[in-house]
Amino acid sequence: MKDLSMIRADTAGLADGRIFLDSAGSSLPPAIVVDTMIAHLRREAEIGGYQAANERLDDLDAVKTSIATLIGATPDTIALSDSASRSWADFAYSVPLRPGDRILISGADYASNAIGALQRAKATGAVVERIPSDDTGRLDTDALAAMLDERVRLVSLQHAPTNGGLVNPIAEATRIAHRVGALVLLDACQSTGQLPIDVTALGVDAMSSTGRKWLRGPRGTGFLYVRRELAQTMEPARLDLHSAEWVGPQEYRLAPDASRFEFWECGVAARLGLGAAVDYLLDQGPDEVYAAVADRAAYLRKTLPEIPGVTVRDLGTEHSGIVSFTVDGHDPEQLRDRLAEHAITVTVSHASSTLLDMTDRTLPAVLRASPHYFVDHHDLDRFHTTLTTLTH
Repeated sequence: MKDLSMIRADTAGLADGRIFLDSAGSSLPPAIVVDTMIAHLRREAEIGGYQAANERLDDLDAVKTSIATLIGATPDTIALSDSASRSWADFAYSVPLRPGDRILISGADYASNAIGALQRAKATGAVVERIPSDDTGRLDTDALAAMLDERVRLVSLQHAPTNGGLVNPIAEATRIAHRVGALVLLDACQSTGQLPIDVTALGVDAMSSTGRKWLRGPRGTGFLYVRRELAQTMEPARLDLHSAEWVGPQEYRLAPDASRFEFWECGVAARLGLGAAVDYLLDQGPDEVYAAVADRAAYLRKTLPEIPGVTVRDLGTEHSGIVSFTVDGHDPEQLRDRLAEHAITVTVSHASSTLLDMTDRTLPAVLRASPHYFVDHHDLDRFHTTLTTLTH
């Protein structure tokens, strides 16, 4: 990884001593991402969007290559989209379902995924069921095994939830689900860019992710990985002239790979920015970045409980870079806003985002600090001191 001072100098959002602890929401892009996007927008203004895009066709193809390199895939298994939620829905809505079929979701599943599963069930006569969690809060793989039968068509797994540092046992859960032929769709929105991901080792059939969080890319970007055999045979629920070709009055031909899950129209500047963000991460050395994120989060989990009234709410035995906590007698939103007055950015995760888990724990909301590798221990100490002052 580059010298931390150089990385911080690349990050405009850290100017004037600001402390940014919300990479789980929308992280700070490095300068190359911003410059890449602005340069393309200016080029569009000069020669028009079509010609500007045509000049960058190789670079657009390279975005998929970079993503594939990061997650252990191949470019033909990557479809670009505008968000993780869009990617998740594009796959989930394309899984054929009949009355009585079962969709399994985890207790940590994100609201958008759960709503999509419920809508699909309503439209098809399928049912949505929850996979229990074990005593640590992780997905209970023994309980999953006991639930399985031939009616389970889709298993939705959350790699790292939005409301805390839990990391679920994805590879094991996927092996179990595949015993009955179920398809496994992994939401890696909160893990891509901060945790090691190898889709081949995990064995998942599909994976959705976003650009704006730990990848430090722009908003309005995301991607879908689809296992090659599915990418070549599965028919998406929606098509256009990019995902398929109109070859006769009553006939169309699907694109031969995961691009069948893409639409033609897109924000070209944003996609080039996403590619720049992934390349920036690859240049840093992903393993070093992952280690740095883990270090920052572990430091917070160690030091935050030193403040009277603070309770760290993270579940599980393996942890991500998200640190969730509450402070006795303090409303999370008000405390978030007071920290912002001191140039410290955290966010609040509400029960509506992870309804099953938060209801189980009777938590209406938690504060969420998610330090990326550009945050140092000095920043975290200042955060600790400010939080102590504001709460006592």
